[in-house]
Amino acid sequence: MAFHVRVLAFNEGEAIPKRHTGEGENLSPAVEWEELPNGTRSLALIVDDPDAPAGVWNHWLLWDIPAAQHGLAEGFQIGRIGTSGINDFGEEGYGGPMPPKGHGPHRYFFKLYALDTSKLMLHEGSKRWELDKALRGHVIGETWAMGKYERH
Repeated sequence: MAFHVRVLAFNEGEAIPKRHTGEGENLSPAVEWEELPNGTRSLALIVDDPDAPAGVWNHWLLWDIPAAQHGLAEGFQIGRIGTSGINDFGEEGYGGPMPPKGHGPHRYFFKLYALDTSKLMLHEGSKRWELDKALRGHVIGETWAMGKYERH
């Protein structure tokens, strides 16, 4: 089996339950991963929506996740594991799906990166562009899971 990630609240490509959205409890879903590539020293997680009207919308930025971790519990709390960045809602941590009403279904990608370093040189509260820059040259594996959500 190869490096992979799964979100426990839904099956690949299916609808994200309302409780994990901005319309519900805005609770991050549990995420698990297996089969880290050899040499993995830490992980980074990016959750984004490429279907947002203004371009890719970032819902969750988290890095410096220890390689010994095998997942994140539902209802992630900032400061417990890893370092959190600022999502496009202007907050640290998870911000659930909240696409514009009538815009159709949006895809939400939970992207997990295996890194060859135990710590990225990034401060808490960094933005996506800073994380992307810090990841360069350190990614030794990547995988993703996708769910969909639509507001009516």
